[in-house]
Amino acid sequence: MTSSAAWRSPVSRATEAFPPRTGRPLPCERRGDKEFSVSEISARGVNRRSFLKTAAILGGGAPLLSACGGLKGTGGSSSDVLKIGYVSPQTGPLAGFATADNFVVQQIQNALKGGFTSGGKKRRIEIVVKDTQSNSNRATEVTRELINSDKVDLIVGSSTPDTTNPVADQCEANGIPNVTTIAPWEAWFHGRNGKDGEGFKYTTLFFFGMQEFADCFFPMWERMDVSNKNVASLWPNDTDANAFRQGLGPMMKKAGYNPVDGGAYQNGATDFTAQIAKFKDSGAELFTCTPIPPDFQTFWKQSRQQGFKPKLATVAKVMLFPSEAEALGQLTDNIATDFWWSPAHPYKSVLDGRSAKQLADDFAASTGKQWTQALGSVYSLFEIAVQAFKDASDPKDRDEVASKLRTMKIECMSGKLDFTAGPQPGIAIQHPVGGQWRKGDKFPWDVVIVDNSANKDVPIGGDLKPTNA
Repeated sequence: MTSSAAWRSPVSRATEAFPPRTGRPLPCERRGDKEFSVSEISARGVNRRSFLKTAAILGGGAPLLSACGGLKGTGGSSSDVLKIGYVSPQTGPLAGFATADNFVVQQIQNALKGGFTSGGKKRRIEIVVKDTQSNSNRATEVTRELINSDKVDLIVGSSTPDTTNPVADQCEANGIPNVTTIAPWEAWFHGRNGKDGEGFKYTTLFFFGMQEFADCFFPMWERMDVSNKNVASLWPNDTDANAFRQGLGPMMKKAGYNPVDGGAYQNGATDFTAQIAKFKDSGAELFTCTPIPPDFQTFWKQSRQQGFKPKLATVAKVMLFPSEAEALGQLTDNIATDFWWSPAHPYKSVLDGRSAKQLADDFAASTGKQWTQALGSVYSLFEIAVQAFKDASDPKDRDEVASKLRTMKIECMSGKLDFTAGPQPGIAIQHPVGGQWRKGDKFPWDVVIVDNSANKDVPIGGDLKPTNA
């Protein structure tokens, strides 16, 4: 394993178009994509007291959700309310990861509307949502807001190290229990200078890492009839890709494959001619990558224009969601990627017993949109948070709640998760399966599970096909 310093890389420059806001925001209300502070509402003819009263009525007495500042739930003392902060990239180039956020928050509120018992008392949940704008600096800022202004009891976060790492760093520094997901564990652990065998006290993660990517991708490569074992590898210079370069790369070589590294380019690139030429010269018929979604869209279109058509594309970090498939159009056909959650996964909620398929169907019925993998992951963040509260004798004791997270074993919407099993303390591993995008019936594109070598619990839905025949 490479030293932890190897994973320390520059923040994605593609997110610089979304600079962090400064200053502590006042409590606010969100209407569409606009945020209104209490002072702004007062200027519109509504005073603070009226606003809070109206908000409580609209909330039906349930805990209130704020997209930007958190308002305390009504009808109880602060000790009765457990506040969870949620951080994700709801806007910017990583926004595809957050498509299901609003739906999930509402589902969690509905499932817990009757409250639950923790520490011998009836408790209610309040969720405070923050948008990173796909910017690591912004992720740091809003996490501080959750800790210092909103006074949350626990923070959850999702989607790539650009979010998970700065959120976890702030939680660790401030002694706030935290669980995050959708980031390779190596990028999360080594990128934060985790100590082998020790881990962190307050911060935990569930997802998977390079071994699981190998277990998912390699069997699909082995099933392809290719003339050589060169693998065109598009890995930029960021935390995610450097984890692949220094983690998956050696695994590929050990398995007899030769990674053809296109070079550590900066995120936000618009011309991939040099990388495409290198890949073509190598004769590589297999392709893998870990770019940000907009860059992959650019690369894949330029590859088609310049005649690079790998026989099988197995991509990571991109093509995870239907919005990306739709944006790429016909070029989407038979691109393969890792699927850690889908309606086909045989998992259930510990909150209301719904199956993965039921959750996906409910999402489609409620929003008119297609399910996304993040739907299951974000749902489980709250399952885990609530379970930690339930397990603690005092859910307001941050050290105890953090200990419950680090030692948790739970079977939930994301399957069986064991935070004691490693590969490092406080990390629970999932096992993704291989799926390919195909033309859909109800929606333009759908996912077919084509390889379950890494997780036999998930049924196969179709044959593996070449991305480019």
